[in-house]
Amino acid sequence: MVLLETLVVVFAVAVVAALAVVAKTKLFPRREGDLPREDVAEYISMMVSVFYALVLGLCLVSVWDNRATADDRVQTEASALHQTYLLAEALPAGQRQPVRDAARAYAAHVVDVEWPRMADREPLGTEGWVLLDRLRTAGELTGRATMAQQIAAQEMLAQIGYVDDARRGREAAAADRLSVILWTGLIIGGVLTVGFMFLFGLDRNTTHVILVMGLSGFIAFTVLLIHQLDAPFGPTLGVTADPFTRYFPL
Repeated sequence: MVLLETLVVVFAVAVVAALAVVAKTKLFPRREGDLPREDVAEYISMMVSVFYALVLGLCLVSVWDNRATADDRVQTEASALHQTYLLAEALPAGQRQPVRDAARAYAAHVVDVEWPRMADREPLGTEGWVLLDRLRTAGELTGRATMAQQIAAQEMLAQIGYVDDARRGREAAAADRLSVILWTGLIIGGVLTVGFMFLFGLDRNTTHVILVMGLSGFIAFTVLLIHQLDAPFGPTLGVTADPFTRYFPL
């Protein structure tokens, strides 16, 4: 509905502007001897190009920030999980291996199950949260422990909290995407910007062709770049699972 309402508003404004031009032409026709005002057309074309450049910049910054955030979340999550694995050495002997096994199981699930789902923009499900709760339970002290073991357990729970927060951020980044309204602006603005190039001819057709080719190609490249960055865990420019596989070879 938001997209439809936006298109209706844009179309209505364009129609009103067109009617205003028609009314001006009918009420105040050009007199003989008046020179054509092609500078007005050039000014409008320039303003459309400037506004389109602003939209391109806004979209590019938006998707790049989301990808950078996703990368930071993955680094934080993998690092905190690795710290949890290392801190297991300071726990009582009976709890060390369960914590390590739980950490490895969580890492394997993230890499093997969740990463393909994030690349396809599918829901991650609850399995990861179950494994994280299992890790948290394995790190809780159940019997008498020394002061050093209590400190290690507290630090481990803090690291698991970091894993929890980073995981939530990773899920949010995987689900986030560029607004449909911005995508509509990208497409319409690109068509108008390239279309206006055909309204102004040059003395040399070869130069005109090269300019149109260059502008069209660069706009297409930028839109494709935005499309790839809009998938922060996509196969081309997306964040990889290297931080997890580096700490937990699978």
